[in-house]
Amino acid sequence: MTLETRNTAAANTAGPSQTPTRFNPFSAEFRRDPYPLYRQLRKAQPVHKTLGMWVLTRHADVQGVLRDRTFSAGLIPQLVSRQANRLSQDNVTRIGRLGKKSLVFTDNPDHARLRGLVNRVFTAQAIAKLRPLISEVAEQLVQQAWDDGDMDAIADFAAPLPVTVMCNWMALPDSLRERVGQWTQDIRFLLEPGLMKTEDFTHVCDVVEAFAHALEEVVTERRSRLVDDLISQLLTAQTSGGDKLSDEELVFVCIMCFVAGNETTKSLIGNGLLALLQHPSQGARLHRRPELLKSTVEEALRYDSPLQLTKRLATRDVEIGGKQVREGDQILLCLGAANRDPAVFSRPDEFDITRSARGHLAFGYGMHGCLGGLLAELQAEVAFERLYRRAERLELLAEQLEWQDHSFIVRGLKHLPVSLRGPR
Repeated sequence: MTLETRNTAAANTAGPSQTPTRFNPFSAEFRRDPYPLYRQLRKAQPVHKTLGMWVLTRHADVQGVLRDRTFSAGLIPQLVSRQANRLSQDNVTRIGRLGKKSLVFTDNPDHARLRGLVNRVFTAQAIAKLRPLISEVAEQLVQQAWDDGDMDAIADFAAPLPVTVMCNWMALPDSLRERVGQWTQDIRFLLEPGLMKTEDFTHVCDVVEAFAHALEEVVTERRSRLVDDLISQLLTAQTSGGDKLSDEELVFVCIMCFVAGNETTKSLIGNGLLALLQHPSQGARLHRRPELLKSTVEEALRYDSPLQLTKRLATRDVEIGGKQVREGDQILLCLGAANRDPAVFSRPDEFDITRSARGHLAFGYGMHGCLGGLLAELQAEVAFERLYRRAERLELLAEQLEWQDHSFIVRGLKHLPVSLRGPR
């Protein structure tokens, strides 16, 4: 039994008189606010087995697994293959290669090779140079909202920003840009393969094939006319020994830039803006002190992490938090719980943009730390800067919030209606 089965189970209790704490990531209550449950689990059952997995909620335990390279990140391709067999699907050749050649899902030595090549392009300096591009896109979106007087900060701002920025960085043709956003939404199922029904699986396979074919044409065209864009940079990246990405590997990197980067960046901006709106004194402080932008983004990542859960597979017998984990066991790492651990962060349930939130695990840790983390942070920083520079007051227009339910590992809002106002 795995997380994908949607079944729930009671965790083992710490004592016979205690009521079992049920870990159910599929419940509406958990989706609205997972942090009370995380708090209970950290205190009573920080490492326990339920839903066929070990569930970890303490910062030290989660970070320890992320740091240890003997835990495999290659579980998703296995689950995709398992789900394909369960649904009697045989058209999995391309998505199988995508899983095995994506940085998110590979282990060494493949991971080290791919990361070494891609890291030559995703440098801090290269990301910093994107600030004018990001600022231009964000300003256009904010200007439209300012003209309208209000906006859905998800649909009108947080969602289009990362897709547009990535399309611009790749210099994609207009005909492809029109389809990328929907393709990205469709392919997200690959991150949670157990949620796919037969029709979903067939559709995802078709979309991956179409997306890959379209990008292959761009790569071929770009090879004959290199410019200063992401695809050209990936084409020319090579090691001292002359190793380079194959065309298909390059295409897969581009696809995963959208799939892995879009949803998390959108949710980072949405969740961070919600926290600022729900804590107006913090929003007012940011308006007065724009030098707090970086720490605001770090605190948003810690306080309400866009990626709440991630998985690893034990490749050896090991003890975690006093529990014996066996080779082949699945491990669910609760990043959102780790980021509210009072052993690491004082007043962890308070949103404070002046704190140092360094040490959060919102982007993972170790060799599988998020490749696009710096880009996501920069986009959120620019987004908050543009919003709070323009508006004297931002006001939340909804009393009831609706959280997305298409993913159980990503936490984000479906809508966030906001009004923008000038000085009183």
